[in-house]
Amino acid sequence: MVAELKYEISQNAYIKLVLHALKHKTTAVNGVLLGRVNPQNESVVEIIDSVPLFHSNLALLPPLEIALIMIEEHYGSKGLGIVGYFHANERFDDAELGIVAKNIGDHIFRYFPQAAVLLLDNKKLAALPKGKDQSPVMQLYIRDASKNWKLAGPDGGSRLVIKEPAANVVLSDYISSEKWQDVVDFDDHLDDIKMDWLNLELFK
Repeated sequence: MVAELKYEISQNAYIKLVLHALKHKTTAVNGVLLGRVNPQNESVVEIIDSVPLFHSNLALLPPLEIALIMIEEHYGSKGLGIVGYFHANERFDDAELGIVAKNIGDHIFRYFPQAAVLLLDNKKLAALPKGKDQSPVMQLYIRDASKNWKLAGPDGGSRLVIKEPAANVVLSDYISSEKWQDVVDFDDHLDDIKMDWLNLELFK
């Protein structure tokens, strides 16, 4: 019996993606997940970093291909690869994984068969300041044997965990201080190459 895959996302990778979605509340946004299979435990995929991609024309291939090449080159030298995809829908009440997300997920899956797709859960995000929930404000999708992206388990909650238990507290603080204004994505970088898509200063 093969152990069920679990996904562990670092606090910074997690927060960066949510802040990116908050910066562009009225549009869909996306990003990629960087990581590796845990060397000590092959049933755990470690999501160590993330890169916010776009907030406009998410389905355009040329900018996506440029972004993926640059990301793979940078992180490949650190022993990390693209292990999944993040998507936030345009509408608050849209909890469906759409065709663009599935297609990009399929592309990543071809190179990394344990790939995950994370979809922002707007309702959980909206409830964050009021609650003590430590679980991610994201839904986990994985590809099943029939090559469809399916929500993992009843809610996927136990298979996607944040490495640092206090991440949602930190995220709430960043939301209150409007930290999302500082997030740079690939769209910003393509408009002005001085903008740092690695967001190295974001958590300093």
